[in-house]
Amino acid sequence: MNFLTYLMHLASSGAVAYYTASQIRDSKTRPIVLKGLHLSEAGSVGFLSALSERAANEGDTWLAEKLKQHALDETKHSQIFAHALKQIDKNSINSEPETPPKSQSRQGRSPLFAAYYEGYSKEQLSPAVIDWDIFMASTYIMELDAGKDYMRMANVLPDDERATHNLKLGMLSIAKDETGHAAYLYEAMMRRMTARQVQKLVDEWRTRKVQAVFKVIDYVLKDTDTIEAA
Repeated sequence: MNFLTYLMHLASSGAVAYYTASQIRDSKTRPIVLKGLHLSEAGSVGFLSALSERAANEGDTWLAEKLKQHALDETKHSQIFAHALKQIDKNSINSEPETPPKSQSRQGRSPLFAAYYEGYSKEQLSPAVIDWDIFMASTYIMELDAGKDYMRMANVLPDDERATHNLKLGMLSIAKDETGHAAYLYEAMMRRMTARQVQKLVDEWRTRKVQAVFKVIDYVLKDTDTIEAA
């Protein structure tokens, strides 16, 4: 990763950290954040489960078990957010938040994901055919960042109510899981290629993530300007 990209990474990380922290800290926007996090975590379960089956069919039992556990963790995470949402926002939800279809691909789940995987079709990103190197490197970056993001969000939650205290503990647990996911994905890459190749691949997807975040920020700012001008 070159120096300019590194500076952009720091800037984008700071912007994301500020935004997510302010949204989760504010009781008015917290339910919206929780719904989004629930759907995001739940939406990965089918994808990871299908990848686990594929790895097993290809004879990679180590990766198959890691992916199976990853899917179980994502299920647990979605349940943590669903439970927190029911505790914090009882008046706005009467049942379990809707779970995305298990067949949902990695592309199109959000503007960030669409920008992150720009240039790849829905078919190319499906669990049946996605290139393992692309999956591992792109997901490694997302999981590594998610661990840090969840930690930051947990630390800004108020600790004076039982519901938010429980949510804080849950998010700290999720942060630990996400960091563990990043670790196994990095190990998986090291099992398949040289350290130099891994670094090159990671740098490529780090650059993609930085560019994707700036595209989303630019989109949000332009959308805000349009609303204000109306």
